[in-house]
Amino acid sequence: MILHVDIDAFYASVEELDNPNLKGKPVVVGGRSRRGVITTANYEARKYGLHSAMPIFMARNLCPQVIIVPGRMYRYKEKSIEVFSILKTYAKVIEQVSIDEAYLDITGTEDGRELALKIKKEVKEKTGLTISVGLSYNKFLAKIASDWNKPDGFMEIDEDMVPEILYDLDISKVHGIGKVSEDRLRELGINNVRDLMSLSREYLTLEFNKMGYELYDRIRGIDRRKVKGDRKRKSIGVERTFIPTADERILYDYIDKFSRELSEDLKRIDKSAMTITLKIKTDKFKVHTISKTFLESVEKYEDIKTITEELYEKLENREKLRLLGITASSLVDRKKIQLNFWEMKS
Repeated sequence: MILHVDIDAFYASVEELDNPNLKGKPVVVGGRSRRGVITTANYEARKYGLHSAMPIFMARNLCPQVIIVPGRMYRYKEKSIEVFSILKTYAKVIEQVSIDEAYLDITGTEDGRELALKIKKEVKEKTGLTISVGLSYNKFLAKIASDWNKPDGFMEIDEDMVPEILYDLDISKVHGIGKVSEDRLRELGINNVRDLMSLSREYLTLEFNKMGYELYDRIRGIDRRKVKGDRKRKSIGVERTFIPTADERILYDYIDKFSRELSEDLKRIDKSAMTITLKIKTDKFKVHTISKTFLESVEKYEDIKTITEELYEKLENREKLRLLGITASSLVDRKKIQLNFWEMKS
């Protein structure tokens, strides 16, 4: 059995926890400038149609009374550690997918439902946060289940419920189908899992490569992926979606901000990187990446920023961008004494 745990509207929930006056009001976490976008919307804000990646100016138009709170990543990381420290007491194998999401392998547990409800209760009591939990016999279905009754929900999907329970599920809810793929499927008249099941494995593979091949199985309740616990971390990154822009002042501001955040993250996990990768996504959803690998590892904000700026210039981008990200990979333990990267080049 596998549990999928997802902290409800995580960033916004932390803000409500720290400032109870926000409860019951539409709250979003994100940039306050006109070019800013929503990172997380609480459930009250979602009633007005607000959602992550929505431009702030659009959110104000839909909900003039919306309260916009700037993000506090350091605080979210603190609360994430609190939640995961609890999860680790209930399962030997835990796969952390993100700051607010994880899979737990609870194979051998007599009553998965009882365990899930116990975890929910302890997380709420000790952290003040609610989590939604999905229980099933594989990762794909456990994730589908955790999203079924949000917020503060619980759902179990048994083998005898599949595939019928999935038929009416909108394709946007199917993990693995991105925005571009979703748009392409809707053009074909494919809007839910029932429609999706009418497509052959060959067609899905032709259209979506390996993901299409796996998708054919997953919507039929077949997912052979294991929960991967205690994985050696290979990379760490920062990326954001924003209003499409070609303004280099704005883009270089993002590079500066993300470089600083990535440097802090590396120091937090006591790692430095041998490779830095820049990822951009255009307003036409084209993704480009460029990397640079070094003989000496890097971790300092100034070094990461300078490297990323060089990579950006090499891309010679002329299109509007809607996403920018920086990833540090080939991670190694930080050295007690480390020469500055630029000194090493001479």
